Amino acid sequence: MLTTFIQYALPLAFTIMVACVLTCLVSGLVLFLFRRRATNEAMRHPYLDHQVWDRYPLPIRLAIMMDYFFRLSFPNTQFWVIGNANRLLAHVNPSEISSRIKWPLIGMWGGCFVGIIAMMLLWAFILLTMA
Repeated sequence: MLTTFIQYALPLAFTIMVACVLTCLVSGLVLFLFRRRATNEAMRHPYLDHQVWDRYPLPIRLAIMMDYFFRLSFPNTQFWVIGNANRLLAHVNPSEISSRIKWPLIGMWGGCFVGIIAMMLLWAFILLTMA
């Protein structure tokens, strides 16, 4: 019974993981190549009051983009990292941000997080087939 389930779930998990990687790559490229300036102007992270975008290293730039994602996706949460992003970006009303700004952020980080879950399931299925 379990082998029949894994026989169907293993390729599905792999397909979802590959789709998430492609979504993350395409959305990230669009965001960082074409929509970065418009996104920063619309969301206006408090870190950008201290230094310009180009002076920050890549991990901090990605953290700023992840704060934007958390504010747009979970606007009422006050717990943990999501709550910190909501406190930092309290001046942003997610319903007023256009979908032109939203889709690359949600595509990049949503694809990343769903892809991590799919990858963990894929590894679990692979380990189950080895036993």
